[in-house]
Amino acid sequence: MILKARLPVVVNSIIIINIPIFLLWMFSPQIMEDHFAVSWTGLQQGRFWTLLTSVFSHFLFIHLFVNMFVLRSFGSLLERLMGHLLFLKFYLIAGLISSFTHCFVSNYFVGKPDLPAVGASGAIAGLILLFAMLFPKEKILLFGIIPIPAFWGAMGFIGLDLWGLIEQTQGGGLPIGHGAHLGGAFTGIIYYFFFRRRARQYRGI
Repeated sequence: MILKARLPVVVNSIIIINIPIFLLWMFSPQIMEDHFAVSWTGLQQGRFWTLLTSVFSHFLFIHLFVNMFVLRSFGSLLERLMGHLLFLKFYLIAGLISSFTHCFVSNYFVGKPDLPAVGASGAIAGLILLFAMLFPKEKILLFGIIPIPAFWGAMGFIGLDLWGLIEQTQGGGLPIGHGAHLGGAFTGIIYYFFFRRRARQYRGI
């Protein structure tokens, strides 16, 4: 089967949307924190839209740059394979689930229900895991340096997030949304197994 060339319209659109939202943090930080950062407390207060808006929100340039670079790297191929609409649905679902898992974990395991989170990392973790399941032997660069099979690289990232989450439950760790990453990764794995027949078609292209 020959893969028809498709421009990554959805990936490009997501990147474009993220840029002005990033800039808005400089001008209205309180409004952005209320409406573009997700937390368990925020959900209890009825701000359910933050499950989605937070996925498009970054207030540090390095965070935005790294996420958009990885999105472009993995998302462009997956969008060509899946088609625009299916890719968009998967990205949004992975983002929603990752936002919710952050809230759930921060409340019930870390004990910080008001801990806010922003960023596309959870949705992108879903893309990476789906890519790794589809192309397990394809080489990716671990930390941008070390070439490693995609499957084992993805498993390594899951292991790091599990370790980081355990550290956070004990009061340590880094200010990283490990729960969101794991939720997104879980979404990528589940998508692959529930749509295995289509996944085989992708792999055979």
